[in-house]
Amino acid sequence: MTDSQIAALVGCAVLVFWAVGAYNRLITLRDDIAKAFAPVDAQVQHRHALLLQWAHGLHELVDQGPPLYQAVLMACAQLQSACDGLRARPSAGSAATGLRLAEETLISARQQLQAELPARQQGLSGLELEVNAEQLAAADNTLAFARSQFNAATKAYNDAIGQFPTRLVATVFGFQAAGTL
Repeated sequence: MTDSQIAALVGCAVLVFWAVGAYNRLITLRDDIAKAFAPVDAQVQHRHALLLQWAHGLHELVDQGPPLYQAVLMACAQLQSACDGLRARPSAGSAATGLRLAEETLISARQQLQAELPARQQGLSGLELEVNAEQLAAADNTLAFARSQFNAATKAYNDAIGQFPTRLVATVFGFQAAGTL
């Protein structure tokens, strides 16, 4: 073997080892997204239960109860469906967008229902709705933290896909950018 053949063989070996390392790094970062989604999923489930308790408690107290109450329940169901879709594939960009849109719909429905509450303060005193509202606020804060952790993991993955040499490996093996919440 000549010196040029040895140099070419060493160069090819370095490229292969680099490609394997880049591939493994992308797999690890994609797995980190799945790990970061687990707390988001748990918090969505916990908040869903609290929202149902809160909405059921308010159902009879709000003048325009049925439409507002049904809007909150439908938004909860939509959020659960979107969460199920993202649970199946946490790095899917479209599923994350669906969850983000379902969250916005739920926020809007909750705000409309809460807008009816000030006029009904007498009916609300003495009920456990105040405690439930505090638990909901705490669950919202915890969900926001879990969401930020998920978004950080997603950003690290998307940044790795966007880097020049790694972009080649990502393209060859079909790695797609992940969506944020």
